[in-house]
Order: sequence, then C-alpha cells, then structure tokens
Amino acid sequence: MFVCSKCDAQYPKWSGRCLECGSWGTLIEEIKNKPQSTRLSAKKSQISSSKASKEIVELSRGINNAQRVTRLQTGFAEFDKVLGGGITPGSLILLGGDPGVGKSTLALQIAGSFNSDVLYVSAEESADQVLERFNRLNKIRRSFSGGGKFLNEDNLETIIATIVEEQPKLVVIDSIQTVYTEEIKNTTGNINQIKACTAKLLGLVKQIQAAIIIIGHVTKEGDLAGPKTMEHLVDTVLYLEGDKYKQYRILRAAKNRFGPTDEVAILEMAPNGLVPVINPSKIFLAESHKGPGSVICAVAEGSQVFLVEVQALVSKTSFGYPKRSASGFDQRRLELLATVLIKKAGVNLANFDIYLNIAGGLTLREPALDLAVCSSIISAYYDKTFPEQTVIFGEVGLAGEARGVAKTKERVKEALKLGFKKIILPYFDGTGAGLLKIKEIKELIKFLG
Repeated sequence: MFVCSKCDAQYPKWSGRCLECGSWGTLIEEIKNKPQSTRLSAKKSQISSSKASKEIVELSRGINNAQRVTRLQTGFAEFDKVLGGGITPGSLILLGGDPGVGKSTLALQIAGSFNSDVLYVSAEESADQVLERFNRLNKIRRSFSGGGKFLNEDNLETIIATIVEEQPKLVVIDSIQTVYTEEIKNTTGNINQIKACTAKLLGLVKQIQAAIIIIGHVTKEGDLAGPKTMEHLVDTVLYLEGDKYKQYRILRAAKNRFGPTDEVAILEMAPNGLVPVINPSKIFLAESHKGPGSVICAVAEGSQVFLVEVQALVSKTSFGYPKRSASGFDQRRLELLATVLIKKAGVNLANFDIYLNIAGGLTLREPALDLAVCSSIISAYYDKTFPEQTVIFGEVGLAGEARGVAKTKERVKEALKLGFKKIILPYFDGTGAGLLKIKEIKELIKFLG
C-alpha cells in the first residue's frame, strides 16, 4: 500500500499527489504482510475470549451518588470564568491563537498564579528565557513559592515519564507543534505527530487526573495546526483572538466538555502581562469619532455587553470592480450586506468602494453588528451623521428586514446606563423612551441628520 505521510490516506498504487490533502510527493510505500483472513480470525478469537473488565453503571444510580468535582482555581479569574469556574482535574485543554498574540504570556501567568504544583514544559525556550519572562511579568516569586517547576524537553516519552514521576496538578506544554513521539517516523510538527502526541496526552490525563494545557499555533490558513487536527481529541478548546499589534484580546471557548461555551474574557496586553478589561464600553468609546460613517453598536460577548464604534468609508471606485475591505468584521458578510443595501434600500453602491473597521482592534462575529454596519455605510454614502448619543444594533436578513437578536434588554440597559438617549433596533416586546423600532433597513435613511 502507498500511504500519505501527511494525512495517512492509503492508495493501491503510487501517484505524485495525495487526493485527500492535496500534498505532492508524500506517498510512501508500506508492505502489508498479514492477510486479511488472518486478521479477521484473530479478531474473532480475541472477541470471543475477552471478558468485560468495566462495571456498567446505571445512570439513575450514578446521578444520585455522583460527587461534585472540585475544580482547580488558577488564580487568573478571567481564565477560570471562561472555563466555567476553573480547571477540571483530568482535562486536556488546548489554547490556540495566532503567533505573537500572547498565548505563552497567558500560559506563564496561569502557571505563576497557580497555588499548587505546576510543571511548565517548553521545547522552544530555555529555562533562563522563561525565568526572564517570569520576572518581567512579576510572577516568579509567587510561582516558585507554590511549587512551580520547568522542563526543557521535546521528546514526548520523556515528558510523560517526568509527569508521572513529579505528579503535578497542572502541566503546561508550549507548544504541541515542537513535541514529537518516537512511535511516529514523521518530522516534528507533522499532522501525524501532532495527533499522536495529543492522543497520548489525553490518555495520560485520564489516568493521573492531572490537568494539561497544550498551546497550539494557528496556521496561515487559519486552522489550528492543520485542518481541525486536535479539536476533536481534547476536552476544551480555547482561542486567544486579537491583533498582536493592538492591545486588546478576546479569550473564548470554542469547545468545553465541562462547562459553557458562551463566556468570553476581554483582556488588555499591559507591561506586566494580560490584564482584564473592567469596563470595556468606556475604553472602546473613549476615542470615538462623531462624524459621517461612525455608528455606535451594542454587542454581546458571552455574559458581557459593551459598546463599540463601527466606522465605514465609502469612496468612488477607481477600478472596474468595487472593493470591499473589512477590519475586525467578516468580509463576506460585508459583501452580502452591501448587496442587500443596493437591492432593498436603494443605496447605489455598485460603483463605490467600501472600507469597514471595528474600532479598538477587536474581531467580532456578532449578528447584531449587521444593522450598525448598514447604518455606517449609509451614513458614509450620504455624508450625513446619525443623531448624537444614538446606539444601533440588530440582525439584517436577505429581504432587507431587521431581525431581533439575543440579550436585547441587556443591550438597551447598557446603552442607557452610559447616557445614550436613542436606540435604533428591530421590533421587540419591550417599551421605553428613546427606543426607535424599525422593520426594514430602508427606514434607517430617515434618521440621518
């Protein structure tokens, strides 16, 4: 058989390109000596001679007698909140993000704030480099007083042996792309290596009931060390989102077997590491610009509701095809909303370039941004502003209708608390002064000054 060294796809004959992953020159010949009939007979014999080694538990009795698992508190309150109240013992946590976004900094802060035995494994940095970063983050004294230890190793078998010997309660591995196992012949960082290392670590945490945090880098295509290679293996997937050139980050859970996935933490990169943002609305609106193309929107990230500024610039195109560019917002969604504005609101954007920006360096995927994005484009196109102290939020459908969003009452409450007088939103059951309810996006034009 010819096996692809990247994705393990098998073929009866050699070809230059793998049809599964599209890689060139990765098919390697492997000899399969054992006949299929022999394998089947051996498997049947094994099944017939095997006995049940695990006790079957009735769910009703298990639920009544179940003991509540005591979660491990890391000392980083925002991190514990995203996990649902702390780290569950025996869980494998994947922390992913773009290079330079602050994953290692966050991992060091967690290790430094942990008040129990912690083992920090790094295959990329030496002990002196890690200690220097600890000192910069003002965490070195607290970490070593709590029992923090460091290991510079990239061989997984050695790492597992060290974990079994030291018996720490928390292990941080930075990063999984630099770790290899001797059972796989591929080079370090290969998809097969990453899957094998992650699977071995998952089996380890279930045996010793320790918690392991592994750091994974995001590839150029936006995938986590390949096309969703590790997400189905681990218990929890955390993403640290943001631009490394800007100061704000969002920590969110994409998967969590032991808690909710609707919590996020808004963090700020400071000289002493990542610190939580207490009042994000005031920070993001501190430098808001009052003018055409500027609109304030109420967004909800997890249990937090805050206000952000949406900016749009509409300019006559110099080329045959108009350009759509977005920063902090999905560009495909921007193209869709521009088409809806042309078709359903009568805004002639066919020969105009549109540039959109979410102020503050945030990247948001909220459906409630749709109405604010349309409003900012309309404001920039007509070169007119919406009334001061106005907040706009809501989802936009393909028919040009304004659709309601979750946590509408919480958004209205946050806007009124910050002193905004008018709120443009889709129809909902609530009432109050300053609420301007609309059914279609073409009604936005009448609110322009």
